[in-house]
Amino acid sequence: MSGLVVVGADGSVASLAAVEAAAREAQGRDAGLRVVHAFVRPALHVPLGPSPLGPPEGGLRNMADRIVTEAVERARAAAPGVDVDRAVIAGEPLTVLEAQSRAAELVVVGSRGMGGFVGLLVGSTAVHLAAHGRCPVLVVREQPRADGPIVLGVDGSAAGERAVEFAFAEAELREAPLLALHAWTTWNAPMAAPQDASEPYASPPGALSGAEERLLSEALAGHRERYPGVAVEHRVAHGGTREALIEASRSAQLVVVGARGRGGFSGLLLGSVSQALLHHAHCPIAVVRGAGANH
Repeated sequence: MSGLVVVGADGSVASLAAVEAAAREAQGRDAGLRVVHAFVRPALHVPLGPSPLGPPEGGLRNMADRIVTEAVERARAAAPGVDVDRAVIAGEPLTVLEAQSRAAELVVVGSRGMGGFVGLLVGSTAVHLAAHGRCPVLVVREQPRADGPIVLGVDGSAAGERAVEFAFAEAELREAPLLALHAWTTWNAPMAAPQDASEPYASPPGALSGAEERLLSEALAGHRERYPGVAVEHRVAHGGTREALIEASRSAQLVVVGARGRGGFSGLLLGSVSQALLHHAHCPIAVVRGAGANH
């Protein structure tokens, strides 16, 4: 066994769904699973253990142990045989899980936790980890579907190369087809040098579309050979990337995107496409940061 999958557990319905998904991920990767619960220390002089005036099973520490015990049981039921360990850590969940991501190959969290506000589509922990985690982050909805393709958002950027590799590996692990989707508009298509100086802003009919087809093919080059068992469908769509991927997520079991694309601003850790998917996709989302983004 090699590798480690980390999952955050807080007792919410969303986190228990994340625990089950994480257990299956660990099983498929032949990796260990670590169930992590983080809690903020109470105010000074308030004990972590039960109050002398309360029941012996009370207190923050006992509550945390119950949350983790339930999560571990759920993980073992979902993926028997997976090596599961547990960690109860005092600290902000964002900080704790980011630190855990340094030693993990994947961190899994629910879309919303116990602290989520009514009407909020995705919690701050999921967004923060997608931007700052040191490994890919899988954000799980309450009822992830087991069928459908893995949808990969391709933008042709160097930062997106890790997302392509992750999506192929995930498709192989799940024995699922891969839909590689690239959406473009005249606003985000790269500008080529004009062929005719008299028409510096014009492109021959079909030139932009052909260039975007080549971009998609080049982004996938080499991966199909390394993953011959993965059935791949290419799809180039003329339209908004966010809209295309959200629509494709309706029939997908997972959408994989890079943290930032070729339209991202320097210094921005999470792009508009990944942000939109975290909030509006109809299936779990894996956000994969690019090489050099872990510092």
